[in-house]
Amino acid sequence: MHLLIPFAHCSSEGCAAALKAVQLPQLQKLLSRLVALPPDQGDPLSLSPPHERALARALGLPVRDGLIPWAARVARQMPAASGAWAFITPCHWEVGSKHVAMSSLALPDFSAQDSQTLLAAMQAYFAEDGIALHYFEPTRWLAHSELFGTLATASPDRVAGRHVANWLPADRNAATLRRLHSEMQMLLYNHPLNEDRSARGLPPVNSFWLSGTGALPPDFAENTEPAPQLVTSLREAALQEDWPAWAKAWEVVDSTQCARLLGVLDQGGSVRLTLCGERHAQTFGPTRPAALKRLTSIFGSRPASRVLEQL
Repeated sequence: MHLLIPFAHCSSEGCAAALKAVQLPQLQKLLSRLVALPPDQGDPLSLSPPHERALARALGLPVRDGLIPWAARVARQMPAASGAWAFITPCHWEVGSKHVAMSSLALPDFSAQDSQTLLAAMQAYFAEDGIALHYFEPTRWLAHSELFGTLATASPDRVAGRHVANWLPADRNAATLRRLHSEMQMLLYNHPLNEDRSARGLPPVNSFWLSGTGALPPDFAENTEPAPQLVTSLREAALQEDWPAWAKAWEVVDSTQCARLLGVLDQGGSVRLTLCGERHAQTFGPTRPAALKRLTSIFGSRPASRVLEQL
């Protein structure tokens, strides 16, 4: 059993303050009994956040910053599935006097029918640039184009709530994307669906985000081991910087999923725990190779909060 916890800590004063009051007894027990494996050290400005890198490695996907082929993995069942793919996420951009930020909130009341309506309106513009759009789910579409083979893109988890200009692709292929952003903002501004949303007090869908770009290697075979159990309950509170809610969600994770992992360990089962922050991912396992005994004593003797602060 492998538990992967994104947003286990964030580099925010509010998060640091909330962490002081969080009680995580099950996590503390796990850390005292597991060994720290070599960490995945990164940068808070990397396009692919630590939890995506950790999950990609567990699945056997290639890990290149901004080019983990998440969309290509999903598109394997599509006709003509080979080549490079991307995710298109319809979203709301908040326009301020000095910056444009992507909303950290999921689009409310955005149905499959609404999503397909917008996809149909946008499809011809993308096709002019050789990009084929395919519906996947309301909040994510698939896009197929060789343009995406080398176009590194930022995960939505990096951009949500932040100034989008800092995260837009900057290489030579990005000109197509910048033009499409401008065209879609004009197209969507007076779209009937957005007029209806505005009338109902809902945020308009006024842009899109491109992510998950890349192509699968020709010899790709996904790992046959069970995929990690991905904890999603900390994400929304962290992206909205609602630290009391984040702390409460962490305590629920501790009393349920961490306790379950501890139970498997008590019964002699094999377990792994991966904690992910904004910079690093740290995995803990049950084995104790001689070269890692020193790390075991270091992490095992420290409070869980200190371990989380290092992420």
